[in-house]
Amino acid sequence: MTEQTLVAILGCVAVLALMAIRVPIAVCLGSVAVAGFGYLVGMEPALGIMIDSPIRTVTNFNFSVVPMFILMGGLVSASGMSRELFRAANAWLGHLPGGMAMATIFACGGFAAINGSSVASAATMTHVALPEMRRAGYDPGLSAGVIAAGGTLGIMIPPSVLFILYAILTDTDVGSLFIAGIVPGTIAILLYCATVQVLYRMKPQWLPRGHRSDSKERWQSLRDVWATVLLFFVVMGGIYGGFVTVTEAAGLGVFGAFVIGFARGRLPWKTVVASLVEALRTSAAIFFILIAAFLFQYFLAVTQMPQLLGDLLAQLPFGPMGIMLVIIAFYIVAGMFVDSLAVVLLTVPIFYPVVVNLGFDPIWFGVIVVVTVEVSLISPPVGMICFVMNNMVPDIGLVNIYRGALPFIAADAVWLALLLAFPELALFLVHRMG
Repeated sequence: MTEQTLVAILGCVAVLALMAIRVPIAVCLGSVAVAGFGYLVGMEPALGIMIDSPIRTVTNFNFSVVPMFILMGGLVSASGMSRELFRAANAWLGHLPGGMAMATIFACGGFAAINGSSVASAATMTHVALPEMRRAGYDPGLSAGVIAAGGTLGIMIPPSVLFILYAILTDTDVGSLFIAGIVPGTIAILLYCATVQVLYRMKPQWLPRGHRSDSKERWQSLRDVWATVLLFFVVMGGIYGGFVTVTEAAGLGVFGAFVIGFARGRLPWKTVVASLVEALRTSAAIFFILIAAFLFQYFLAVTQMPQLLGDLLAQLPFGPMGIMLVIIAFYIVAGMFVDSLAVVLLTVPIFYPVVVNLGFDPIWFGVIVVVTVEVSLISPPVGMICFVMNNMVPDIGLVNIYRGALPFIAADAVWLALLLAFPELALFLVHRMG
């Protein structure tokens, strides 16, 4: 074992150890990267990249898409569009078996189309849908599990912050990634609804039927979602139509969300300022982690760990698909114990060259990465969405939230198997629109 390899292994162990004692992720990555780079190359070059990397990251115009989409999500959340989506979905589906649960999933999918964060989607729908489900007599743990699973759609259905970060790390076209997420996201919604139906057959008392709305109520509910539909077509239609770049579309989305919310009287200046502050905090945290991840990439490049790992994986007697299954298993296990964003930022630069050399499509791999991250967002013992919901509704209990989410993790497994067996599910629209 060479000195570089030993230092790389010790560096990865040090990062995990620091995370275990609750040191912030960015501090873990950045400090280990600078120390390891300095040991191998010298402290002067290490201090040089510590100065250069933050400047290049925060001044890169393409990175401005991240805070823009985060701000757009904050504005649409504050303007009540999620509540309108839930009411419309419930008016059409609420009378069916498990109808309110399916309405929640469809509302989560609709909200994901204008909000790129899974945690924000789940938190918003917890405020909107959970009280209604409780009043309807739904099992509290299962209700929370439905919302947690629906919230994961926020990083699959475009616009998606995670797709943007993957594009940044791999120099992949983010517009193609957005297109690739449409069909898998739709399939996920249908699989989650199918899971609800299976649960209803097993425990009908957990998901009672709701009130049947008449045709007038249904059509009136659709009139309330015009703002969401308009904003989606302005942003995503502009990207797919080739009228604007993704960065320009993000700015257009912020402007559209502000104008629609302000014109409807739902965005007082106090709320706008609060949304700006929250977007600034979230963006700063993401950029801090991004900067540290780029520093860690420099460290890994010096140690040649990506090349060594790629050679090791290539020597496994499993074939390309077997190696892909090993990578997926690693993502799922790692996501159970480490924050999903950190897992992606740490591993994509390592696995991406391996996957491309094996002949897999990088767009398809981006979708696979997002799906595995979705599973980790609701999987114990970490499950960030479950932790967020537990803080919001502590009376349900974290164990019950996990239990409610487990059937949807099984649905995600089916979904992942479909994507592995039929890559065109993710690539069909990309090839048609490319």
